[in-house]
Amino acid sequence: MSVQITKNKELTIWQALIPVLILVLMLAYNVSVYGDDALGGSNQFILLMGGAVAAIIGFINKVSYKKMIEDVASNVKSTTGAILILLFVGSLAGTWLISGVIPSMIYYGLEILNPTIFLPATVIICSLISIATGSSWTTSATVGIALIGIGNTLGIPSGMVAGAVLSGAYFGDKMSPLSDTTNLAPAMAGTDLFTHIRYMALTTIPTYIITLIVFIILGLNLDIKGDTDTTVILGAIKETFHITPWLFLVPGTVIFLIIRKTEPLVALLIGTLLGAVFALIFQSKIIMQLSGMSTITFESAYKTIMNSMTVDTSIVTSNATLNDLFTSGGMKGMLSTIWLILCAMVFGGIMDAIGALSKISDALLKMSNSIFGLFASTVASCLALNVTASDQYLAIVVPGKMFEKAYKKRGLAPENLSRTLEDSGTVTSVLVPWNTCGAYQSGVLGVDTLSYLPYAVFNYLSPFMTLLFAALNIKIKMLADSSKTK
Repeated sequence: MSVQITKNKELTIWQALIPVLILVLMLAYNVSVYGDDALGGSNQFILLMGGAVAAIIGFINKVSYKKMIEDVASNVKSTTGAILILLFVGSLAGTWLISGVIPSMIYYGLEILNPTIFLPATVIICSLISIATGSSWTTSATVGIALIGIGNTLGIPSGMVAGAVLSGAYFGDKMSPLSDTTNLAPAMAGTDLFTHIRYMALTTIPTYIITLIVFIILGLNLDIKGDTDTTVILGAIKETFHITPWLFLVPGTVIFLIIRKTEPLVALLIGTLLGAVFALIFQSKIIMQLSGMSTITFESAYKTIMNSMTVDTSIVTSNATLNDLFTSGGMKGMLSTIWLILCAMVFGGIMDAIGALSKISDALLKMSNSIFGLFASTVASCLALNVTASDQYLAIVVPGKMFEKAYKKRGLAPENLSRTLEDSGTVTSVLVPWNTCGAYQSGVLGVDTLSYLPYAVFNYLSPFMTLLFAALNIKIKMLADSSKTK
């Protein structure tokens, strides 16, 4: 497979790095000003400003405006599949909420809570909920808070419980097709969503098993006193939704289709439509509540289901803690991530057109004389951006565009890059106190970052696992191998 990379002999390595350095500085300042709201649009504009800086460098080095626009267009075109998947993921999340699929996952997850295995059970519960919702933030802000409270009544250190909550929440965030970062990483690397998830499981599952073992050992050495009472939460879920194991046929069908390597858009469309059908069968009360009607008509059902797919949907329960959990943004909720991808493609396209990505890739390959060195450079870049730019999305976007060419030149399949971005960019963001994730999780859970850091086992073990696989050459897929499996 031949890889076309723009060369520019007149461009120096320092000129190639200027847009990246200015971009990181601008993003770091922007995040410090906007905090959690930076993804609402300001970060996207900063990416465009980074592209403008790259364009100025290009003009100085005799690169035409037409060439830059052509490369941007090519970059944007390459993300068509990822953008469509994001839209379908938004619609699927909506129908899975109103059909009771997501509430059922949460309900049965909370039922397995047991005082003698509280810590590993916390990891498992948060994993299930985060997979179901695709959001570590929502998981910690709802069930996570409840588990912290239960842990306090049992006399378990809050830092330990928070570490278990975040380990489970970020495992689910990584592995859920509903997660924005799980969609963002393959979009940046140039692979598809389900290939990324399957390949990421190779490093994520062993890390998760080790995490569970650690929390089982910690739990066996704790003196637990008291009881885990989730009756109120379970009661609120059951009085709002019709909870039944039959609802698991919906995610089960999607999982089956993924295993059978069905095209992602087809699998997600089927999952969305099944969610709509099951909503009509099992959740007539929810449809009436959302439509404001006392009876179900074709028009009210159509409008409720269509709204769940496309715009914000909120289901009110008798428990205020659950209300934030039972919300979905539909397709509309994915627009900020799509916006981020498009702006990243502008920055990456101009960087490619002026020859900067080629120059940076060549320099990285010279410094990284081995495949392990390239993986290590990626991990280091993701960690550095989490510390400096203070945002997990940027720790995926910037290294993703910088290293994409380098991985291809080494003959590595793009899923190697997407997996490394998630193993080091997504999960470590919560370990940095001034990162948006670290600040958010610490504030929501009421636990200082440094208190939960030693117990966030999954989060700090993940980058080491991806480096171990690279060092031992375990399941490192090459481009030739990738083409054979497609």
